[in-house]
Order: sequence, then C-alpha cells, then structure tokens
Amino acid sequence: MGAFSDRKPDQNADAIERSWPESCTEGAKDLDPRLVSLVAPASYEAEHYRTLRLRIESKPDGKPLQIIAVTSAGIGEGKTTTAINLAGALAQSREARVLLVDADLRRPCVGIQLGLDDSRGAGLADTILDPGRALESVILRRLPLNLGIVTAGKLPPAPYETLQSSRLGTLFEEARRLFDYVVVDTPPLLPVPDCRLIARWVDGILMVVAADRTPRKLVEEGLNLLEPGKVLGLVFNGERRPPAGYYGYYHSYGHSSRPPGGGSGPAARHLAR
Repeated sequence: MGAFSDRKPDQNADAIERSWPESCTEGAKDLDPRLVSLVAPASYEAEHYRTLRLRIESKPDGKPLQIIAVTSAGIGEGKTTTAINLAGALAQSREARVLLVDADLRRPCVGIQLGLDDSRGAGLADTILDPGRALESVILRRLPLNLGIVTAGKLPPAPYETLQSSRLGTLFEEARRLFDYVVVDTPPLLPVPDCRLIARWVDGILMVVAADRTPRKLVEEGLNLLEPGKVLGLVFNGERRPPAGYYGYYHSYGHSSRPPGGGSGPAARHLAR
C-alpha cells in the first residue's frame, strides 16, 4: 500500500459545509438533480452521503481508506451517481483533496452526468496506454472545492487487457501521493470481470444495490466475486422519502434546502455490512 496522508480528517461539525458560496454553486445549476452533494449540499439527501463519508474518514478496523471503489452487481443500480455524490461529500472538507476516477472503460458515465464538454477527451485509458502521460495531465478541475476528475478517456478496443496492465497500479499510487481520497467508479460486477482487476489496487469497495429492485441472489453473486476484507458494505439506493415527519425536524435543526425539482431523488439509504 502506498503513502497515506496522516492528516486527520476534519470532524468538527462547524467545518462541514452547509452551503457553497454563490460562486461555487453557479456551475452546479445545470447538473443532474440526483447529484445532491453538488447541487444541494445542505439537503436531507446529501446527509446520506455524509454518512458514507464518515465511515471512510473513521477508518473502520483501523485501516486507512484512501482509494474507494464503487460498484454494483448489475447495470442501472446507481453506482455512478453514488460515486459522484460520495466524492462531493468528501470534498466538502476544506482540507481534503479528492479525486473522482471513471474506471468504466466500456460504458463511462461520470463525464456525462457532470456535463463535461470534453468527457471523451484524454482520461484514464489514455494514461494507461501511454506511460509517458502523467496522471496530472488528465485531471479536470471544473467543480468547486478540492475535487479533481479523471474521465474514462478514449475507450480502448480491449478494456479488460487495458485494466489488466500494471500501469493502472502505478497510476493509483500516483493518485495516492496527490490526493487524500480517490473515489473510483467501476464497471458492474456480473456483466464483465473488469471490477475485479481494479479491486487489486483499492483499499475498500462499496457495493450499490437498487432498493427493492435488485434480486438478493444477484447481490450475493456480486459479493462472492469480491475479496471479503475489502467490502465496506452495501449502499441501498432508491429510497424516495425519509421517515414521516423527518423533514420538519431536519429543517428546524438549521437546514432548509431540498434537491431541485421538489423530489427527493435517489439517495444512499444506509450502509450495512
């Protein structure tokens, strides 16, 4: 395992961002409303992602978590939305340097969901295939806070072989030196074997499950493909409403925003190991 920043995450409640400066939120207005950590960081839904942030910052079992992969058993369960929201939640700490990496070299979605014009520009695949290209050269810094983005890049003809390269490990070690946290959006577990290649280089894995939709058997099959010691837990995605009456309590406690559009949007319901 590479070098990990010994700086303790800021756990002071006063340091948690309740709202972004106007100059920061302007660029987030046209984003997908489900990206609550970016468009509505003071909302009830965004607090779910701070729960994930707390688990990572708390270093469960005493193990530092610097590179976190986000995956799912199948397609369309919300792993990319969860990865972006988790990265956004981590980046709300003024001291944390956070990198979001799209490692899905088959159906990349990070750049698309973030509305990046050059989401098909140079990215992860390009740095793997070109040893002379530094990771820093493909990092986009278009969002507020200390959040960098690496898109999938130009899709290679052989994604599995590209991710199998030891160069991927070298890039992740470079990311460890440059950032406090690295959130990696990976391909789903069951359709393709790519995630298992990426898992070699990460410290922990979150598995996203579409609440009330993903069959238990598929969840079990996905978990069986992962190294048990690296599985941080399951993120149940898709709860549409909080418990009855909770919004009133939450607002009275000093928060007033909800996601754009009036809906609650997908959110990480809870983490269970």
